[in-house]
Amino acid sequence: MPANHSAHAGEPDLDRWIANASIRVVHRRESDAEPSRLWDAARAVPLSDATRLGPVIRWRIPGTRPDLRFDELFRVPPFTVLAESDQGLVSGLVGRIWTLRRDYPRLSGPDEFLEWSEPGTARVVIANWVEAAGSGRSTLRSEARVEPVGLQGRIGVAAVRPLVRAFQGLVASDAIAAAVRRAERGS
Repeated sequence: MPANHSAHAGEPDLDRWIANASIRVVHRRESDAEPSRLWDAARAVPLSDATRLGPVIRWRIPGTRPDLRFDELFRVPPFTVLAESDQGLVSGLVGRIWTLRRDYPRLSGPDEFLEWSEPGTARVVIANWVEAAGSGRSTLRSEARVEPVGLQGRIGVAAVRPLVRAFQGLVASDAIAAAVRRAERGS
């Protein structure tokens, strides 16, 4: 993998995976916890702790268990791990994200994600990572990017845009907040 060209230490090079996203959602939240503690807490949050976001994820990815941790979710199909660091994870999926069917082809790894070009689909990258914020504090960051493939892909992504707009705030208010609470109380 090429060197990380980002401005912040620990920030993954998401442009390597999707440089020209048609949808980009970014969230961040500071914590009094040290970076390693915040990352451990973020990895331990189950979907059931995200009481509003968890059901949305389970609706969009049928068969997902409520006790599944977010860290596990982003490591199993339909996701594939694209890059990982000590305090960060970048995962991707491809397919027709706008359908109610589970229409997400299984990828063999990062190279297949990079080469994915099937018209009428989309590529999605979801990255979560922790950065030091000074004085023992840290910041949990999350970024999602969506890139349509072909005209039908652009139409499909346009159709899902209102859903993303409606539910994207739950990433910060529900999932990231649960991780910060867990880190700051030490469990």
